[in-house]
Amino acid sequence: MKYSEARQGRIFVIRLEDSETVHEQLEQFAREHSIERAQIIIIGGADKGSRLVVGPEESRALPVKPMTHELYDAHEITGTGTIFPDDTGNPVVHLHMACGREENTVTGCIRNGVRVWHVMEVILTELLENTATRQPDPLTGFKLLVP
Repeated sequence: MKYSEARQGRIFVIRLEDSETVHEQLEQFAREHSIERAQIIIIGGADKGSRLVVGPEESRALPVKPMTHELYDAHEITGTGTIFPDDTGNPVVHLHMACGREENTVTGCIRNGVRVWHVMEVILTELLENTATRQPDPLTGFKLLVP
């Protein structure tokens, strides 16, 4: 285990609008408000055609080959995630979302493009006094959090 401490900073209440792409909007918001690190909770609706990363093709194969899932219609969602700068200083959202419709639920990472269905509500809490970053990991191909 690796860890570091942080202090809570500003708290933002955000409403994402119809058809916006979640990670793009949150990363843009972070840049515009000089947010380097944050935690995120999110609820609302994801639109048909949104894409989630739902696991690796093979559990221990390297490099990791991600599987994707496309939502077949609008889904109710809840999610949680973080923002940390990458090795070039850009804010990167890492957020997992559970998307449900009727008795079906799929959970995955939003990095392939989840679009808002009418509205999503976000509570973004800034993390201060911390230097954690996302650094490239040649083994997995991920940018891993380095606390």
